[in-house]
Amino acid sequence: MTQSAASPAGLDLNLLVALDVLLEEESVQGAARRLHLSEPAMSRTLGRIRRALGDPVLVRAGRRMVPTPHALAVRAEVSAVVERARALFAPGRDADLRTVSRTFTIVGSDTIAGTHAAVLFARAAAEAPGIRIRFLAEAHVDLPYLRQGTADLEVGVIDTTAPEVRVEQLHEDRMLGVVRSGHPLLAGELTPERYATAAGHLNVSRRGKLHGPVDAALAELGLERRVVGTVGTFPASLFVLRDSDLIGLITSWGVPLATALGLTTFEVPLPLPPIPIGLAWHPRHDADPAHAWLRNCVRELMTGASGAAAGAGPQPFI
Repeated sequence: MTQSAASPAGLDLNLLVALDVLLEEESVQGAARRLHLSEPAMSRTLGRIRRALGDPVLVRAGRRMVPTPHALAVRAEVSAVVERARALFAPGRDADLRTVSRTFTIVGSDTIAGTHAAVLFARAAAEAPGIRIRFLAEAHVDLPYLRQGTADLEVGVIDTTAPEVRVEQLHEDRMLGVVRSGHPLLAGELTPERYATAAGHLNVSRRGKLHGPVDAALAELGLERRVVGTVGTFPASLFVLRDSDLIGLITSWGVPLATALGLTTFEVPLPLPPIPIGLAWHPRHDADPAHAWLRNCVRELMTGASGAAAGAGPQPFI
């Protein structure tokens, strides 16, 4: 790192940069590589950070290091302060995305990574080669990803109640049925009764729920389906459906994954509620050009996929 800049209290402000990278990498080796330091030098820097904060910051858990609760609590603010400092001392620099070196974290359904990650990685390589993007799957419980700085962008069904979080609705998606090619359900008229009783059903729920909007719609007609089990993500469900006679569901923008596995999608013969799809981020990123680039890329991917799916025929969608 460059020569230290000290605050009136004698704190080396360059430690903030090192802390930001350490919390992002969660590795002394990785942070050393990013900051072009030797590992011993990075270890000494971590020691100085620990003394300054009065907290271990990173502790070993098996073969890796994990942040302490205090480090998690300050991670988002540390990142925001570092970005503001860079903008202050290098005005206009971040406007050139090819000079930006950042790692962004997107949290959302695995279907998002499965359908959009390849295009997003390619676009980053062409427009902002110093930006790395990592996808995190949604947890089975709601966590304050954006407030804590664990994630920079949330994509999908946004159900956060944090008042400061920015939410942008992109479009409304819908659920489609999905089965293996040649499934008996596909032969003949598809009525609600046949849909409910032709075979067992597989539910998708990150919380493990066995019932959902489909069951409510069937109950209105005096019908009931037999749910044999649940899996946590749509991509996982597709492999189960490929090798069984179970009936599943997929969002319209996840249909390319089903098609790639040779599955067939169809319109569910029930009045299911639409699924609002959007973006969410913390306002600390509002004026960040690199984050604005990320939001725009994801926005274009999600709305483009929606438009393509909406214009396709009912069997199969692509």
